[in-house]
Amino acid sequence: MGLLTNEHFDSIGTAEPSIEVQISRREIQKYAAATEQQQAKYIQGDEAPPMFIFNLFSPISSLADMRADGLARGKATGPKLPLKRIMAGGTQINQHLPIRPGDRLTGTRKITDMYEKQGSTGPLIFTVRSLAIANAHGELVMEEIQTSIAR
Repeated sequence: MGLLTNEHFDSIGTAEPSIEVQISRREIQKYAAATEQQQAKYIQGDEAPPMFIFNLFSPISSLADMRADGLARGKATGPKLPLKRIMAGGTQINQHLPIRPGDRLTGTRKITDMYEKQGSTGPLIFTVRSLAIANAHGELVMEEIQTSIAR
């Protein structure tokens, strides 16, 4: 196939600027209510549910940067891909420590792999990104691994 160039492979290991967030009890409670959580620790805001981190470490987009479907236009690091239709390929979350109110967390996203495969309808490019979330003590709290597929 050979759609990926040296520029693509050189982007593996490239990290986006880290984003730091302060977690509040109120944010956890609002998330728990919005996602209809049932466990008291989430409803009371004592601990955040695992998916609480979804988009927590993404830059805030302006309305001008939104697509017609309401999603933010892709602004991820790395070179442009020659295939333009992007699909979700899966997400894995590894939680090492609970997220609690008062935590100051730093999230760093980076490209960890890029590879090609031949699909039944043509070439596919897989991009794997990890989001490492650490607390103020530098301890790994959670890691999210997302795969996207371009076709």
